[in-house]
Amino acid sequence: MATPTFKTVATAAVSTSKPRLERGLFWVLAVTVVIYAALAGLRTVSDYDLGWQLATGRWVAQHGHVTSVDVFSYTASGQPWVYPVGSGLLFYGIYILGGYALLSWLGAATCAGTIVLLLRRGSPATAVVALFAVPLVASRTVPRAEMFTTLLFAAFLSLLWRYQQSGAGRLWLLPLLMVIWVNLHLGFIAGLALIVAYVSLELLDCVSSTRRPPALQRLNRVSPWLLATLAATLINPWGWGLYAAIVRQQKAMALHSAIITEWAAVPLSSAAFLRSLSLHTVNDAFYLLFAIGIAGCVVALLQRRWGAAVLLVPALFFGARHYRNEALFACVVVVVAGDVFAAALKRANVLLPEPRGRAVLAWAATALVLLLGLIRSLDLVTNRRYLADTTTASFGPGLSWWFPERAFQFIAEQNLPGRIFNTYNEGGFFLWSLGENYQDYADGRAIPFSHGLLDRHDTVLTSAPDSAEWEHEIRSYNINTIVVPLGRYDGLQFFPHLRDFCQNSTWRPVYLDEVSAVFVHRIPDTESLIQKFQLDCATAPIPATPRNDNSSTAFNQWANAAGVLRALGRNTDAFAATSRALAIFDGSANVHFTRGILYQESGNLRAAEGEYRFAAELEPRAVAPWATLAALLEQQARWPEAAEAWTHAADISPRPWEMLLSAGFSYLQARKPAEALATFDRAERNQPPPATTTDNSYLVGIARGRALAYQEIGNLSRAIAFEQAALKLAPSDSTLWTEISSMYARAGRLAEAQQAQARARASAQQLGPVQ
Repeated sequence: MATPTFKTVATAAVSTSKPRLERGLFWVLAVTVVIYAALAGLRTVSDYDLGWQLATGRWVAQHGHVTSVDVFSYTASGQPWVYPVGSGLLFYGIYILGGYALLSWLGAATCAGTIVLLLRRGSPATAVVALFAVPLVASRTVPRAEMFTTLLFAAFLSLLWRYQQSGAGRLWLLPLLMVIWVNLHLGFIAGLALIVAYVSLELLDCVSSTRRPPALQRLNRVSPWLLATLAATLINPWGWGLYAAIVRQQKAMALHSAIITEWAAVPLSSAAFLRSLSLHTVNDAFYLLFAIGIAGCVVALLQRRWGAAVLLVPALFFGARHYRNEALFACVVVVVAGDVFAAALKRANVLLPEPRGRAVLAWAATALVLLLGLIRSLDLVTNRRYLADTTTASFGPGLSWWFPERAFQFIAEQNLPGRIFNTYNEGGFFLWSLGENYQDYADGRAIPFSHGLLDRHDTVLTSAPDSAEWEHEIRSYNINTIVVPLGRYDGLQFFPHLRDFCQNSTWRPVYLDEVSAVFVHRIPDTESLIQKFQLDCATAPIPATPRNDNSSTAFNQWANAAGVLRALGRNTDAFAATSRALAIFDGSANVHFTRGILYQESGNLRAAEGEYRFAAELEPRAVAPWATLAALLEQQARWPEAAEAWTHAADISPRPWEMLLSAGFSYLQARKPAEALATFDRAERNQPPPATTTDNSYLVGIARGRALAYQEIGNLSRAIAFEQAALKLAPSDSTLWTEISSMYARAGRLAEAQQAQARARASAQQLGPVQ
């Protein structure tokens, strides 16, 4: 009996007539994965962009037309803003019908629906891969416009892959789906990319004389539908103008990659892959799926399925390029790699022909997969997954605890005067809650706002209340009210002067709870309001309305309260709040991290170090515990350990540049110049994007670090060369002149040493050292 070829095996893998065992395995696994996906998608509304999309839907519904400029902000009013409005209208209608709860159920349905599309005509192997892909799909199917790109990408991929493999498919759906897609989200461009990939696969088949005729036949049949799909992208309110919006977004990508985490690159490491093997941890699911994708590519090459490899390689590249691409990457791996593995398993079945043994092995493997699905599903419904991780969502329908809903209600009820300063993250919800009466300062749309404005946003948030930065914004925009989120994630850490604002005479607090604060500018129009509330941050009850049960709501109250109380200097109350939170759930890295800060501020450095290390162990992807631990170790002159901690923080951070510099200088302090040089080399390879830098300080740091390392080694010529390179970038830095003077003296170049010392004195008198 002849051994089947990979070609015949691959064809069998997509056949609809599966053996009974395979059908049974597939349905058991598929049902499990879809239920798991629905549970992963059912969580409280927490995405910051949903707010401005809801506000867009409301505005279009109320005004009866679509705008091409910004109408929501007072800082970018009239600037070009083109974005599909279909998603906003849909969200607005769903909210009217069922509020935030129905929006949460939409997320669950979209996540489960995406998995169903990926499993269409699938196999047990596809279902297993899909199980590992669920966390990535769930992360991009939260209620926001992007969820429709994930769903429709899966639909396009399923249709085109099946057609390319079997010659069968409902191609007429492609243009219809594109009409919907182009009016829901700019991600429709991913559908066009899939069409290009499909055509590339067919052209690749044309290279082979045996595959050429069927490939040309498929191309001939599909071409009208592909052209119709391309034309369908013009069926939108702006026609060709929608492509200009995509070009505008691409031009801003360098800035977005630096300031918006979802557009940053995924840091790849073997440690992250090992973490992805955990039964409970899903934060690192990308790394396991990345390894599966690589394995699928290798198997495809062994099977001579060049088209599958051609699809998987760019999917791997773009998946690692931006966090935001993770779900689309996951879709490709599930469909393509799953199909490749199915073919490989069929060949393995031929090599192991004993039916009973195959059945026992298959069902045993299925039982293990079902157990994993059960464990991860329980983590979701018990909220363990959400309480342990850095996330603002919780299991179930409704609105996330993060949003300053009560603060916005207070603003509306009190009709606070003037323009309001809000933060970038809360901006979308600000528009949805208050947009009918107030314009916002900034929000997650990003594109209408200038780079300068977003820089000023970050600067004023971290500035003292009487600073020149705040004075400039007040005068420029007539700002009389400030509302800031104080949640433990994406909130309090960006507003370090909470206590200063509470004690300031110019800005007075009128509202405070565990997730938000409202301050008004002391002017005649606000004096009566200030006197009415007489809010004292030193005694205000936090949480404002505490719960005494053991629910996730109570945990979030106390966990957030701990951070706010600590920021206000109420450390005894803060420590008590951490104890209340940990009594409900003791696996929160964030709460242990807060306790570490409290211990450090009280002088108990040993206890602080223990809490930081425990927090890092609980949430290995969290950068803050490692960075704070590194700074603590530096404070104790434990330089080798500090260097290792900085390096670990850099390894897991999407923006590692400053941590690498710190690690390099810690190695210098530890008298390890070789390690320092290697770290500075890595720092050079990981420079911050040019759009985010305003000076040469980073490059100066690298050159100076290398100079000091070579000086430690004893290579004075290279040390002087790098110090000179640093001075070219920062010619007024007195520290650099002092250092190079010492290097010249050690090299016997005394005249140059004297000249450098003179320059050091002159620079110190004029500008001082560049930090």
